[in-house]
Amino acid sequence: MADTFDLVILGSGPGGYVAAIRASQLGLKVAIVERERLGGICLNWGCIPTKALLRTSEIYHYMQNAESYGLKADNVGFDLAKVVDRSRKVAGQLNAGVKGLMKKNKVTVVEGVGTVTAKGKLSVKQGDKTVELEAKNIIVATGARARDLPFAKADGERIWTYRHAMVPTEMPTKLLVIGSGAIGVEFASFYNDMGADVTIVEMLPRILPVEDEEVSAFMDKALTKQGIKLLTQTGLEGLAPSANGVTAKIKAKDGKVSE
Repeated sequence: MADTFDLVILGSGPGGYVAAIRASQLGLKVAIVERERLGGICLNWGCIPTKALLRTSEIYHYMQNAESYGLKADNVGFDLAKVVDRSRKVAGQLNAGVKGLMKKNKVTVVEGVGTVTAKGKLSVKQGDKTVELEAKNIIVATGARARDLPFAKADGERIWTYRHAMVPTEMPTKLLVIGSGAIGVEFASFYNDMGADVTIVEMLPRILPVEDEEVSAFMDKALTKQGIKLLTQTGLEGLAPSANGVTAKIKAKDGKVSE
């Protein structure tokens, strides 16, 4: 027999878990369905852990330039595994915090892959087991996923999504970032500070194209000063990964294609 709720929320990101807490506070019997980790992408794989990485790269940058502050820091280096581990622990702490909030607010957490099967009905697959839920109301808050380019499927080795970029096993010497939105610029800044030769490719006339023009202009100068190469009005024609790296075909605004 299916468990019955006033509200079931599919997805536990900032939209889902906040809605669950408020609904419970208003007296509803609430369940939240999550296939991975409570807190969603922002908390576990996006906004929060990337800031932890950026803080590490910022400190590393200061250490490398300690002399300009009248300080001495010799033989400066980093342990990539520990850098990644710190970022994952920050996300883990917040994930535990969301679990505590669910318990405190009497929200039932159902782990598994949820599917809306009919009006007011959900099926949650938990490995070989399936749990049936019924609800008077359903909120779908499943968020977004990384999209593969049609000509360059992510393999986790040479071609990465944001998830691969969050947990590198080795530091790349050269990195091509496709797209200059907030996420692309964050990763470009992190890897550049950690020593990689970074290039950003953007199809539109300016980086951070959805932000104000003043912000784009400021960041263009700041990133260029950091040593990041910015290619605007530039398209990507293809990627060819190999054992030694990736060859990219880049089409400049004048129409010329180069590798």
